[in-house]
Amino acid sequence: MFTSISGTSWSPRGEVPAVMPLSAAGLVPVAEPCERFKFLVCVDDSPQSRAALRFAALRARNTDSLLALLHVCEPIDCHEWMSIAAAAEAEQREEAEILLNGLAGEVQMLTGIRPELLLRTGSIGAEILAAVQEDGDIHALVVGAAPPTQRKGQLISWLAGELAGALEIPLLIVPGNLSPERIDRLA
Repeated sequence: MFTSISGTSWSPRGEVPAVMPLSAAGLVPVAEPCERFKFLVCVDDSPQSRAALRFAALRARNTDSLLALLHVCEPIDCHEWMSIAAAAEAEQREEAEILLNGLAGEVQMLTGIRPELLLRTGSIGAEILAAVQEDGDIHALVVGAAPPTQRKGQLISWLAGELAGALEIPLLIVPGNLSPERIDRLA
C-alpha cells in the first residue's frame, strides 16, 4: 500500500514493497495494518533526529517491531510568485525523498529493518498528529531533542503541551547529545 501526501491510499495487487525510491507522483511506501508494535520517528537532517532514529531503530530490532520514518515539509508561502513556489516545493520534496531514502538505508544497514517512509506537507505538529491518528498500528512516537544551547524549534514543547491528553501513545524524547554507544546501551 502506498500513502500519498494527501493521505489517500493505493495498492497495486495488494503488495507491500521493500524500501524503494519515492515516486514523482508523491507516493511513499507504508505497510498493511498488523498487530506488531510500530515506532514512528520524526526525522530531518539534524543530529537530534539521528539520535532518535538510532534509538527507535535499535529498539524496533530488539523488540521485533516495525519502524516508520516521517518527514514533514513545511508549506512554502509565496502567493505572489506561484511558479517560484511550485519549483521550491518540488525541490523541497526531492530533498526530502533523498533524506528519507538515505536514512532508510542507514537503518537497514544497522538493523536489517526496512522502515516505512512517510512524507507529508503541512504544519509539522498537525501532520505528526494526523499520521499517528491515520495509522492505527503506531504504538510510540519518537522525537529527538536538541541540547538546551541549540534549541531552535518548539516541536517538543508543542507535542507535550498540545497533545498531553490527546495522544494515546507514548511520546519518547531522545536527547540529541547522546553518543551512539550510549544509545546502543539504552535501546
